[in-house]
Amino acid sequence: MIEVRNKRYKTIQEAKRIWLNVFLNAYEVQLQEYDQQYENEFLQLQAHLLNNININGSSVYEQIQQHMNYQTNKLKQRVSMKIRSLRGILIKNHRRSSTAKNTIGVWPEPYLDLLVNVFNRYEWNYLSFGPSCIRINQSAIRPRHQQEIAIQKDHKSIYDKVGHHLNEHYFVPMTATILKQYSNQLLHDLNRSYFSPLSYNDQILALKQAKKSYNFYFGTEKEFDKKAQNFFQDTNAFIELQENPFNKIQDNVIHLLNQIRAKKFILQWQRNKMMPNRIKCQLAHLYFNPKTQKDGIPVRPIENTFHAPTTNISNYLDEIIRPIFDKECQNTTIIDGSSLIQALHQYMRKGLFKSTTLFCTFDIRNLYTMLPQDEALNILVEFLNVHGYTKVKGIPLETIRLLASIVLKENVFVYGKKIYQQVLGGAMGSSFTLTLANIFMWKWQKELVRRQDMTGEYYGR
Repeated sequence: MIEVRNKRYKTIQEAKRIWLNVFLNAYEVQLQEYDQQYENEFLQLQAHLLNNININGSSVYEQIQQHMNYQTNKLKQRVSMKIRSLRGILIKNHRRSSTAKNTIGVWPEPYLDLLVNVFNRYEWNYLSFGPSCIRINQSAIRPRHQQEIAIQKDHKSIYDKVGHHLNEHYFVPMTATILKQYSNQLLHDLNRSYFSPLSYNDQILALKQAKKSYNFYFGTEKEFDKKAQNFFQDTNAFIELQENPFNKIQDNVIHLLNQIRAKKFILQWQRNKMMPNRIKCQLAHLYFNPKTQKDGIPVRPIENTFHAPTTNISNYLDEIIRPIFDKECQNTTIIDGSSLIQALHQYMRKGLFKSTTLFCTFDIRNLYTMLPQDEALNILVEFLNVHGYTKVKGIPLETIRLLASIVLKENVFVYGKKIYQQVLGGAMGSSFTLTLANIFMWKWQKELVRRQDMTGEYYGR
């Protein structure tokens, strides 16, 4: 029933988009008709005026045309000045924000994976548009001692401002009883705001979609677990382990780094940079985010590998290899919506964009968890060889392969009180996985890119 309801909602949305396109096409046809009527009337006026008597050596038509050109140029100047003014305001606002990016912000859209909407209109609007101010306990998932420090900081800041204002303007002494009462009440309210548990209704699970959007997903815990289990069965990328291999993995990583350092394949500082911290190391853990943009709302696996034994190797490989990929594949790489628009503008400037041009898109399902590990490692070495690299930052390619291999094959994590090992692909959450997947796709798309280049067409991913 839930799936049927979601399909019905998406069908209605798609129908609205289709009707919008129909109306836009109708308006375009109407505008073309008005354009044609204007041309016909203008030609009749031109023929009539050209036969009229000249005034001061020029025809009435020429004088009207001069007047129209003058008014057109004047209007263009006004528009140009307005554009410059608005551009100046936009640049000023852009500079004002140090974190400004080429992004377009939209309100989040909640996705309901339940048979009945348990939220009233006010609650639903709150989820859609957000509160009128930022909720205080946004950091509710932080450790308690960190929240206590934040409470003390907020309390001191607010109390000092209020106390000094009352003392300076109304001569209320800082030791007054009313200020002590205010201080206690303020501390009570801050504690309640930070530590009050979030309410729930019938075991509803609320997850915020990361990565590709800021949408909220609402569904039962049971339904969400079912999606996770479906992912395990569909991909066959993970096997359950009966014993905890953490110590063995950590020993393997340290042994490999010591071995390649002893053979002088890496420098001492490179070994130190990739070496795991024995005190802080721990197994990765897996969680899932809902893909609200896809039919059926499947899930995306994310591994928290922050303290995993291979994380430092993964980070360093990504640091030295990703710039090579970015440089060699920049013509076929779409970074974001802004870069896609720029590529399409360039395509249009070449005069290749026509009414018959077709736009084709494709989506690779579960790319990061479907990469054949050995084949991906071979393609990594091939990619570097093809682009003239025998070493990267002084590290031989065979050593690069060994380091990449241990990142892929020693990927073990915890999920639902069980321990799993990934046997296909790499961890989505490990920095090098993205670079390796992109290099794998470089091999897959080579022939397609070659054909597109031959015909002057565009390919990007």
